[in-house]
Amino acid sequence: MNEEQYIRSRFAEEDEHLKGVLKSIEAKGMPNISLPPETAKCITLLAKLSGARDALEIGALGGYSGISIMRGLPEDGRLTSLELNPDYARLAEQNLAKAGFAGRVTYMTGPALESLQSLTEAGRKFDLFLIDADKKNYENYLDAAVKLANPGAVLFADNVLWRGRVYDPDDQDAITVSMRSFNEKVAAHPQLESLLLPIGDGLMVSRVRA
Repeated sequence: MNEEQYIRSRFAEEDEHLKGVLKSIEAKGMPNISLPPETAKCITLLAKLSGARDALEIGALGGYSGISIMRGLPEDGRLTSLELNPDYARLAEQNLAKAGFAGRVTYMTGPALESLQSLTEAGRKFDLFLIDADKKNYENYLDAAVKLANPGAVLFADNVLWRGRVYDPDDQDAITVSMRSFNEKVAAHPQLESLLLPIGDGLMVSRVRA
């Protein structure tokens, strides 16, 4: 048993709903890129601690991250989920309903930057964000999230270690460079207090300053 397996076995075992999401993703032939269980548990716990009520996720896939976020919100909490693929959004909605969150999630399909612009124009504000979509747009998603954030909002971004490639100076792959630049931007951002947690593939946790 390695460190990751130990943490999962003691603190982040998947229940029937999360396992069901993974099975549904496999059945649909979708990519198996849901959050690791320990990352999901961390997001749930920090969401509870933050007191967030209105959450926004960029990237729904099959609903694994959506369930993890909703479990950290109060009973009147709501989630807005942005997903490029309508089929993915439909599956996520079905899985969230099975987990007991029917009617509390709004799905917006299409390019996320367009949805984010619409939310900005509508004057929406959120207490919690999860960025887990196309890596080359992480910096653009960050800019949009900060504009949409209430003071004290919590922002998560997954895959920020990019399998260890971000700290390999010889790796100049386009996505690696994008993720490295994102991390540097977050670290120096004047409106954010941040820490990169080395769980899963790296989870960035930031708090938007008041």
